[in-house]
Amino acid sequence: MTTNQSILLAGASGVLGRHISSALTEAGHHVTSLGRGTGNGVRADLMDRDALLRAVDGRHFDTVVHAATALRKAPLRHRDMYATNALRTEGTVHLVEAARATGARRIVAESMVFGYGYGDHGDQVVTEDVPFGPPGATAQLERHIAGMRTKERLMFEAEGLDGIALRFGLFYGPGATDAIVPMLRKRQLPVADDRGRVLPWIDLVDAASAVVAAVERGRPGEAYNITDRTPLGFAAHVRAVAARFGLPTPMAVPRWVMTPMSYAHTMTGTSMRVSSAKAERELGWTPAYPSSQEGLAALEDLAA
Repeated sequence: MTTNQSILLAGASGVLGRHISSALTEAGHHVTSLGRGTGNGVRADLMDRDALLRAVDGRHFDTVVHAATALRKAPLRHRDMYATNALRTEGTVHLVEAARATGARRIVAESMVFGYGYGDHGDQVVTEDVPFGPPGATAQLERHIAGMRTKERLMFEAEGLDGIALRFGLFYGPGATDAIVPMLRKRQLPVADDRGRVLPWIDLVDAASAVVAAVERGRPGEAYNITDRTPLGFAAHVRAVAARFGLPTPMAVPRWVMTPMSYAHTMTGTSMRVSSAKAERELGWTPAYPSSQEGLAALEDLAA
């Protein structure tokens, strides 16, 4: 695909979406935001098919980027993910239809490494060859995984569209890390010891640059893991944020204390080592920050 594309960005007002919009614009593309708010170039709700199709009627875009979620803060309970799950399924059906209506040839969508399954993956290095979207161990987990599985399938099977999925690690950086700083300052974010568990991370600026690479150079029908090169436990990451910004060390608690926060309990109990070698090789993308420690060090002083 060429540069100077006309791009419709769903979810442009979100934490990741704002970074994507900036990165695409800096790369020479023309970005039109799609969302429910008044500041969007195309104002529509992805869950309202008819209104969405009316909003894009007569418009043309080369590529559509699907970064829409319903999350305004970190999900703690399983029900906090339900609206985002719906966007991944029904919302994607509607957006694919809208993409076709605008003459788009490519759709690039945000996905997540948790689509490989929650739980302990041991020492296995997860690549794109590992089956994506296995059955969830519980009905709640199946609901989340089915959303990710369905979103990718809908894009890859969309007739006339080149679908590409980016499977991101956990986000940190401007717009994400600063959301937990006030909680750490007030000692409102306890953590359970990792006990050897690690998770993949990705700085939001690096994530956005991967979207640009996928828009310009991604292979149709392919998925790419987008993470840094240094997996780190959730507790270790939170403690690193506290140390970096001179905040109180978060209180350590037994994992069972987090049980009422059902989704956070599941997520922090997951251990996963993920390789992004395919993205580095095929997209020409590399993370500017190979570890979250380096990415945190580059942030401005959020504790001020």
